[in-house]
Amino acid sequence: MEGSPLGEHRDVVVVTGAGGMGTAVARRLGSGRVVFLAEASPDQLDRAVDALRAEGYEVEGMVVDVCDRASVQRLAEAAADAGRLTAVVHTAGVSAATASVRTILEVNMVGTAHVLDAFEPLAVRGTAMVCVSSMAGHYASLSQEQESVLATAPAEELLALDFLTTVGDDGIKAYILSKRANHVRVEAAALAWSRRGARVNSVSPGVISTAMAKAEAESASGADMLKLLEACGAGRSGTPQEIASAVAYLTGPDSLYVNGTDLLVDGGQAAWIRRHRMT
Repeated sequence: MEGSPLGEHRDVVVVTGAGGMGTAVARRLGSGRVVFLAEASPDQLDRAVDALRAEGYEVEGMVVDVCDRASVQRLAEAAADAGRLTAVVHTAGVSAATASVRTILEVNMVGTAHVLDAFEPLAVRGTAMVCVSSMAGHYASLSQEQESVLATAPAEELLALDFLTTVGDDGIKAYILSKRANHVRVEAAALAWSRRGARVNSVSPGVISTAMAKAEAESASGADMLKLLEACGAGRSGTPQEIASAVAYLTGPDSLYVNGTDLLVDGGQAAWIRRHRMT
């Protein structure tokens, strides 16, 4: 596709993560566009690419490790060379039920920093990026100084921040901190994106029906997660398509004045925790 005289006239969508949310986003945004789908697992990537192509989408699959800056940079450059960078949606991530503390911090926190860093210089007027974070990020207990450091420290220095030692071997604490890092890094990045005529926001899903959520439901904290869905009134998990709808809004023409913020899509779970849960 590189070097094609039509390349600069094609609209390109980049999606990191070929899981339930990533493929739902690719389907929602990909019609009539070139989709670059990035995933660390070659097998999962192949399955997703084959399924999307069978449905008529034009998809380029790339094996990408978001923990590796060079790997992310190759993705960004390939996508920008293929046409006009319309949307970048970063869904790649791991949970406390499926990964170690180190992996959670590397993938969710450092990986997100790499994606933001790689795509910002290539953004053009109208480009919109969305980082999929989590409602968990809204429960972090960090000082203003700690959040400021999380928001602005170079990606290669994040894992060495002294206050990360408070996480210990607690995967849930690591997950909460990593997702709060997503929020504040998006806030800090918004100015640079805005100066390019582009935008960057985050979405914070609650419990969504994906393979990752299934693993969480079967973990030690799974029962509490399911009780929360009942207590807040939602009574169900969300669907990947509902997250894709939120992403479509944040990357579309109805949100041109929305930049540097987070959209909770959690069925009211965060609101219940803040205002109704007994402490």
